[in-house]
Amino acid sequence: MARRKKGRDISGWLVVDKPAGPTSTTVVNKVRWALDAKKAGHAGTLDPAATGVLAVALGEATKTVPFITDALKCYRFEVRFGQATNTDDAEGEVIDSSDARPSDEQIADALDAFKGQIEQVPPQFSAVKVDGERAYTLARAGEDLDLAARPLWVDSLELIDRPDADHAVLEMVCGKGGYVRSIARDLGAALGCFGHVTWLRRTWSGPFEAESAVTLDRIEDLARTEALDELLLPLEVGLDDLPEVRVVAESAARLRNGNPGSVIAPAGVGYGDTVWASDQGRAVAVGVYRGGELHPNRVFVSD
Repeated sequence: MARRKKGRDISGWLVVDKPAGPTSTTVVNKVRWALDAKKAGHAGTLDPAATGVLAVALGEATKTVPFITDALKCYRFEVRFGQATNTDDAEGEVIDSSDARPSDEQIADALDAFKGQIEQVPPQFSAVKVDGERAYTLARAGEDLDLAARPLWVDSLELIDRPDADHAVLEMVCGKGGYVRSIARDLGAALGCFGHVTWLRRTWSGPFEAESAVTLDRIEDLARTEALDELLLPLEVGLDDLPEVRVVAESAARLRNGNPGSVIAPAGVGYGDTVWASDQGRAVAVGVYRGGELHPNRVFVSD
């Protein structure tokens, strides 16, 4: 017999302002403990050295994680010119250097090549799997990996600040699967001077913003209290990018059992669109809209 998970059946989102140091998994485990939650997950890994928005889903909200993972995200980061490192960030060892430094105009011109649909090779030290092994495990063992390029949508990439000749602060809005470290590495290569990331902060992810995020210290201070429960956002926030349709009263039970049910859709929702269905403001299911019916592919357990 499978062992039952300990903890509360609590659902919602807690948006954490992740500090530099801990892994994303460590933060999730801390949140799960602080809320005594049975189930928790996160939408989009941040490197240990990175800071900013780490959206942690609890309970039924974990079913909405893919929609946040697919949403646009914003990163602000600093590039150090003149040095390439084996990790493409300041944690690694310098493997190449140059005395060349780009002008602001050269940086701005070079950024155009990194906008729109691009192909990006992940860093050697990344979580990409190679023959069943994580790339960072093989890289630490001294292997030189030939990683395949991956598609990435870059919505915008701008020069924000130039503290000095060695550094530039950039801001990027991109889709899922982007490596900021690869942007810094490839930008340095394009400018003929090498480059790596010195710091990185995710300022927003889908509907979640750093300004309203909770620090890890505050989470620890409020652990196991009602005050921490009150900081939870409803799971419906994770569906913000999907159209909402309203459930016809007698269909709620059918949808929660995974069967098609009648819904009322607003103007603009078309046949085949992915939508979420609500009953008095609460999420019932996500699925495909087909002419007055929702065909669910994930359902939410009612509290």
